[in-house]
Amino acid sequence: MLNRRTFTASSLAAIAFAGLARRSFAQEGESSYRNEVPGYGDLTRDPAGMFDLPPGFSYSLVSSAGEVMDDGYFAPDSFDGMACFPLDARRVALIRNHELHASMIDVGPTGGRPALIDRLRGEPHYGRDADGRPLPGGTSTIVYDMASGRREQQYLSLAGTIVNCAGGPTPWGSWLSCEENTSRDGDVSEDHGWVFDVPASHRGLVRPVALRGLGRFRHEAAAVDPATGIVYLTEDREDSLFYRFVPERPGALDGPGRLQALAIRDLAGADTRNWNAVTVAPRSTHDVRWIDMDEPESPADDLRGRGQTAGAAIFARGEGIHRGEGVYYFCCTSGGAARLGQIFRYVPSPQEGRAGEAAAPGRLHLFVESADSKVLDYADNVTVAPWGHLIVCEDRADDAPCHLKGVTPEGRLYTLARLNWDTELAGACFSPDGKTLFVNVYRPGRTLAISGPWHQLRAA
Repeated sequence: MLNRRTFTASSLAAIAFAGLARRSFAQEGESSYRNEVPGYGDLTRDPAGMFDLPPGFSYSLVSSAGEVMDDGYFAPDSFDGMACFPLDARRVALIRNHELHASMIDVGPTGGRPALIDRLRGEPHYGRDADGRPLPGGTSTIVYDMASGRREQQYLSLAGTIVNCAGGPTPWGSWLSCEENTSRDGDVSEDHGWVFDVPASHRGLVRPVALRGLGRFRHEAAAVDPATGIVYLTEDREDSLFYRFVPERPGALDGPGRLQALAIRDLAGADTRNWNAVTVAPRSTHDVRWIDMDEPESPADDLRGRGQTAGAAIFARGEGIHRGEGVYYFCCTSGGAARLGQIFRYVPSPQEGRAGEAAAPGRLHLFVESADSKVLDYADNVTVAPWGHLIVCEDRADDAPCHLKGVTPEGRLYTLARLNWDTELAGACFSPDGKTLFVNVYRPGRTLAISGPWHQLRAA
């Protein structure tokens, strides 16, 4: 296992030689970020030039794209959403998405090798490309020993899907892996744009079942209420909706239920993006109602259009969502007057999903709207830290470094880390004991484990 000190410049040179290195932003130094509260202090330079952290913090390398896994497949590239699950007293499972399009066979689990393609055809997978090859997207699972800080196993766990972006953990110990692509017919054998359930305890490839009741659209992320079984869902489009699936029986996501879209009660069709005019003011709170969505399998990929016609609120590229203490936080990457990102907080009704919720509706709060790219730039995946703060992954990777940002309960931001490669951060999640923060570097894919003096946080 490599750590911050042994992940040397020679290692990076080898990556560059392989054509995978990204340009460094290290020369920008502290000018790349601005803190609203001190957090953990200024970042210190990583000797390896990869990942800067505050004093006292360090990272280790858990996994890299292209490695041969324990099942003989290659670790697929494009590491995206991820969650951490306890397996026993010392081990956890990390289930990780791979956001690979149908054409990206060469960086998928088979590496484009005929023998592995043939092998995967004989194993559980969802769909194939026009040449009959299993599609390269899906998930991989890492078994990690928290006591030793070492990876024990790594294997493919969902295959034959495409553009698996984010998702969310379930109360029953599985990962909802979401397809952010609605391809159908022609180049692929099956319709796409679904959510798949991947149990953390399962070894090897799961038999994929598209959870059609959760709708067919460009899914981004999901969060499940453990009390009601309601699933909250984001959509990554510039004119997206915010959805919920209310199952008839909690936990039975492959059974009947209602797919609905959020509307602001007194602002039909509210444009929360605030691009052309401020419709939903920062820090404002609004009562909501939910609109039933017919034909959730949406063969015309028109759910958002039908929802908007019925009065649903419009969001700017819904991204990560995570449950806090009785509330849900979700990011909108390009939302806000400055188009730098928003974070919303949804507080469910005491009668959420039941007949009485109209009398005590859920509430939507625009928690953060960035006006400064150095404070927050393109919020993407999000998790809630054990101490109640948000940890947000930035995904603006074209002209500035991406950071991990912390957000206090008052909506004040600080910087936890800076990635010095020209790619995004994704998949932030904490170990069950709260001592380790796992995060993904998107491409070339890396999974990192961060540890340090979490108790030294200064939030005022």
